[in-house]
Amino acid sequence: MQNQSFVTEFILLGLSKNPYAQKVIFVVFLCIYIATVCGNLLIVVTIRSTPALLGSPMYYFLSFLSFLDACHTSVFAPRMIIDCLYEKKTISFGQCMTQLFAGHFFSGAELIVLTAMAYDRYVAICKPLHYSSIMNSRLCNILIGVAWTAGFLHSTIQLLITFQLPFCGPNVMDNFMCDLYPLMKLACTDTYVFVLLIIANSGVFCILIFSLLLVSYSVILFSLRKHSTEGQKKALSTCGSHIAVVVLFFVPCIIEYARPPSDLSFDKILEVFYTVLTPLLNPVIYTFRNKEVKNAMRKLWNI
Repeated sequence: MQNQSFVTEFILLGLSKNPYAQKVIFVVFLCIYIATVCGNLLIVVTIRSTPALLGSPMYYFLSFLSFLDACHTSVFAPRMIIDCLYEKKTISFGQCMTQLFAGHFFSGAELIVLTAMAYDRYVAICKPLHYSSIMNSRLCNILIGVAWTAGFLHSTIQLLITFQLPFCGPNVMDNFMCDLYPLMKLACTDTYVFVLLIIANSGVFCILIFSLLLVSYSVILFSLRKHSTEGQKKALSTCGSHIAVVVLFFVPCIIEYARPPSDLSFDKILEVFYTVLTPLLNPVIYTFRNKEVKNAMRKLWNI
């Protein structure tokens, strides 16, 4: 912590310097954030209150995914929204590190949950006779435990990398949140080795997992030719939702972390997408394409 003694806070430039644009951003993203949290928590409460859904591993993982989405967007969105009301946007060093840790913690856990959901669909479609014996409650709980552990280890590594950086002067961050690459630009040292560590810990890892998931879903889709027409439609609908969510989660992360930092404004768009928009789209994709969840919502909430 001695390296950071010269910098006690960072100044965030936000998404725009235009006062009118900031008011528009405030209204738009406040509505998006409320819809995101309410939509994800609605899915969590519906599944947790419906024994038929909670007893299914697929919906068990879906409820956990929705919980992670609500938490992940809550790490970044509220501060970004509130900062739109202030001309000078500052964040203390401790708050910056907390935001960095929490963001990568929930995204790391979500990565494992998406992998677990893909495995669940693989077993259900490719090994249906052994599904109940393989995807039992014990395995589901173990996978959730692995997700928490992976998220903690991933974010801890990112934090340890950041703590090695000396911040001795510049503290203006051209961003709306604290993340690794914006912090790298403010470090008073050569960050070449640190960038390689980030690419290895985030970018390469995301590419490997994403490639594995694409292969697994390809195997699943290929195996559907042995199923009935009705079974194919149901499986394609479920897998289509999963694939869409996987692409929405992994592609922005790969583009963001699998390359060296840049000064492109496109980076901000990517960060907005995977911290604010993706958590909103996930419940929309799963709810609108899933009759069981919609029926459970109607019964539970008398819609």
